[in-house]
Amino acid sequence: MKRLPKSFYEQGVTDLAIALLGKTIVTNLDGALTSGIIVETEAYRGADDKGCHAYRHGKTPKTATMFAKPGHAYIYICYGMHPMLNIVTNDENNGDAVLIRAIEPLKGNDRMGERRSSPKGKYDVTNGPGKLAVALGINKSMDATILYHKNSNIWIEDMALIIPDQNIYRGPRVGMSSFVAECSHWPWRYYIKDNPWVSKPKHVDYSGKW
Repeated sequence: MKRLPKSFYEQGVTDLAIALLGKTIVTNLDGALTSGIIVETEAYRGADDKGCHAYRHGKTPKTATMFAKPGHAYIYICYGMHPMLNIVTNDENNGDAVLIRAIEPLKGNDRMGERRSSPKGKYDVTNGPGKLAVALGINKSMDATILYHKNSNIWIEDMALIIPDQNIYRGPRVGMSSFVAECSHWPWRYYIKDNPWVSKPKHVDYSGKW
């Protein structure tokens, strides 16, 4: 399968968050090919989203990749421990990105399990953003990887797996602190209904307005 082109990432952040569901993320690191189907995402918008790094901090050495051209991987460390993989979207300098929250493993299951050391069970290997990044071998040094370049060791492919709209749940994002005010309620978390690799907590479908 071919890598998704740059044009795929040139769409609004919520549109990309939905479009990524069912796509396959692949890494080729240390001679090990590992991959998984993206089953959960979360959108962050730089212009007005208080939960977004680009809004809170602006363009700094740590957040510079968020302002790069669409199709870059923005990787940061959460709580000083957990690598988090985000996909830069929309237009350059907007600061928009989609967090990959969970994947369903495809290839290299044994290697992913080894990287995760002691997961509680098979679903625990990749059912969270920090977990999947470690399982795929992703770390901070890979920040600013261009996903559509032919020589990059992280990329995304299209398996032509179509997720019907009724099978996509939309709900509030996870872990939003009170300081982000109304932004904590934005229904910008998306996941595939009934997929066991989706992270916790699981919310019911969101049908309200914000």
